[in-house]
Amino acid sequence: MNTVRIDPYVFESLMPDLIGHDRAPSAFLVYLALWARGGARRGHRVRISHRELAEETGLSKSAVQGAIRRLARRRLIISTHDSATATPEYAVLRPWRRYPRSR
Repeated sequence: MNTVRIDPYVFESLMPDLIGHDRAPSAFLVYLALWARGGARRGHRVRISHRELAEETGLSKSAVQGAIRRLARRRLIISTHDSATATPEYAVLRPWRRYPRSR
């Protein structure tokens, strides 16, 4: 079994915000699934289909699609596609983190 380290901010602030305020527990589940796949590593992208995310989270495909839209709108992920029918690639963002600027 793999261990996934989660930033405390995700549970202390992001979870109550997405679930309590936005009433979007699906968005929180999708965010955690992408994070667990390695998306939280800086510069790392995760290529996964909506169907695969639905299977991993136990959500419907349409719930995953809605969660992806919400997370992108909130700037918690960036979603890119090579083409309209290609498997999406996601970058998990952590806007609460401050990174030192590269020189």
